[in-house]
Amino acid sequence: MKNFSGMMKQAQELQTRMAEMQAEMERARVEGQSGGGLVVLTLNGKGELVGVKIDASLAKSEEVEILEDLIVAAHVDAKAKVERLLQDKMQSLTGGLPLPPGLKLF
Repeated sequence: MKNFSGMMKQAQELQTRMAEMQAEMERARVEGQSGGGLVVLTLNGKGELVGVKIDASLAKSEEVEILEDLIVAAHVDAKAKVERLLQDKMQSLTGGLPLPPGLKLF
């Protein structure tokens, strides 16, 4: 029975660390950019878009299609960074233990 209580304690500690990590990820800010920094998007650690910066030189009507493409590219860049950040956090949280494929904790 001692092993069971130890496992329960470890599970509770893991749950607490997961909650802390989720809160930390919500506070995290990651920037993605495209066009050499002409378009910069900011995402939180959950991948939600929280900010957009567009260089004034792109505010020309004939540049709208380029601007749209740059926004999408900046979002892809920022989203990839958020995913890497989450992977790093999960790896440190689980102590490098491999999780089953497809297991998502968020």
